[in-house]
Amino acid sequence: MPVAAFDRQFLRKAGSHAAMAIALAMGAAVATTGFGEPAFAQKKDKKEVAKAQYSKEFVAAYKPIEEGMNAPAPDYAALKAMLPGVTALAQSPDEIMAAGNVVYNIGARSNDQALQLQGMKLMLASGKVAPEQAGQFNFIAYQLSTIAEQHAEARSYLQAAMDANFSSPNITPDQLRVNMAESFFTENRFVEGLDYLARGIAQRKAQGLPVEEQWYRRGLTVAYNNEVVPQVYDYAAMWIGDYPSATNWRDAINIARNLNTFEVGEMLDLLRLSFRVGAMTEKFEYIEYVEAADARRLPKEVETVIQHGYAKGRISKDDIFVADSLRVATGRLAADRADLPALERDARAANAGLRTVVAAGDTFLNYGEMAKAEEYYAKSLGIAGVDAQLALTRLGISQVGQGKFEEAIATFAKVQGKRQPIARLWSAYAKGEAAKAAPAPAPQTPAVTAPAAS
Repeated sequence: MPVAAFDRQFLRKAGSHAAMAIALAMGAAVATTGFGEPAFAQKKDKKEVAKAQYSKEFVAAYKPIEEGMNAPAPDYAALKAMLPGVTALAQSPDEIMAAGNVVYNIGARSNDQALQLQGMKLMLASGKVAPEQAGQFNFIAYQLSTIAEQHAEARSYLQAAMDANFSSPNITPDQLRVNMAESFFTENRFVEGLDYLARGIAQRKAQGLPVEEQWYRRGLTVAYNNEVVPQVYDYAAMWIGDYPSATNWRDAINIARNLNTFEVGEMLDLLRLSFRVGAMTEKFEYIEYVEAADARRLPKEVETVIQHGYAKGRISKDDIFVADSLRVATGRLAADRADLPALERDARAANAGLRTVVAAGDTFLNYGEMAKAEEYYAKSLGIAGVDAQLALTRLGISQVGQGKFEEAIATFAKVQGKRQPIARLWSAYAKGEAAKAAPAPAPQTPAVTAPAAS
């Protein structure tokens, strides 16, 4: 039954006192997770107070706790022992709110996070939390549940905080989304966390909003450290799409290298990309490129790479292997070029063999004649026994070389198997180049308004 007016006044006073203590203790009690210091007081006018429902039994159990908390030196062990009596009697929403408030308050004052969580759960379950504070309360419940390693509940509270549009000077809505992904990562549910973060990235892009680089880096780090494929390449591609520095390209390419054991031909196509985006900085990378290309097969490409390395000071001219490779490459160029018409004729013949057609594609790619390279790689795909993944990769590269970026993206999307990571990175490059090549939106012509009649 409703309590007397005196008791209602007491509970209002006690509730406000407890709320203030919660606010003051918030930072100290859980500083490790960066709690704020919200104002918890549930402001109620007299009319609202009159509607509050507290039983005499509940008030009798609650009052000694309030008095103990106001003592000069509260005995928190004794107060904690009294809490089950209060919570057991809490039946009405007002009682549950009051019980949760005092449970949380004692937990905050005594650094008992389990009690804080219990109290916060009670307050939220009461349905009496003011709408403008719902986000704040749910966020704190999320943090306390995370500390208690109750991650599923933590996510439900975090989602409720997000639904209530919670934010603070130190906590942005974007950070809340990252926190949700981190909750999955904590439980080693990497795919779910990565998917959640990716949806957040897609949502921001759809809204025309920038995506912080840290989102990409975090997703990429988790995917790389736990070898989550293909998500690691999804994040690498998204990252370098928005932040395409030479350093980032180098990291993305090295991730593909470190997670795979590539054969010579596969490594060649990856190094071709590294060279194109300016990510090659070490001598060993140039040597790997020279070895993979082979001066006897792709002399022009070898010459170009070596001369670039010399010009950048990344290869010493005293290196015997490099010097010999350059000598072989330059020595073959004249004769090799002279053979091109015959190779082209043979490759275009109706009965051309697979090796001839692929060799023609490789040769013309080597000389930068991308349209012809595209022709022969495309033709090879219709011949039995073709290494379709190699042909598709190099078909896409030849299309990129002509500025046919959309076609290249479609071609790279068909690549499967071990070459898929290489194709994904090439596709990211093609998308970036396509964006650069896209015409700028036409300026809006201001509407001409007729002068008003005088």
